[in-house]
Amino acid sequence: MGAAIQFFRGVDEPVVPEIRMTRSRDGRTGQAIFVFEEPNALAPETMGDIAGMFMVDEEGELVTREVNARFVNGKAFALEATFTWKSEADFDRFMRFAQRYAQSHDLGFAEKDAGADQDGDQPQD
Repeated sequence: MGAAIQFFRGVDEPVVPEIRMTRSRDGRTGQAIFVFEEPNALAPETMGDIAGMFMVDEEGELVTREVNARFVNGKAFALEATFTWKSEADFDRFMRFAQRYAQSHDLGFAEKDAGADQDGDQPQD
């Protein structure tokens, strides 16, 4: 079984999101922010009440109820979901899901370079 994201139980969302992560300095808490541009969940034929975002894999599911729509000219254009963890164990579980999701969708994973400045430039010697 691969990993999938669902807005309606049993219906995989085919649109791959942009994902940004933040962590506290001690690493115990943090958030992953998912942005889905023009997801199938917003298509008129599938419109229903979105009760949350479900991240499903072989270990079970992770759930967030923090899902909001972004509008452009009065029309829903994107969905933004925020998953928050409050312990290292929760973070580790999320990362296992993220790795499975990346593998299932042929995606790469890049960590922010700790040696780079805010513009992404490497420090000069």
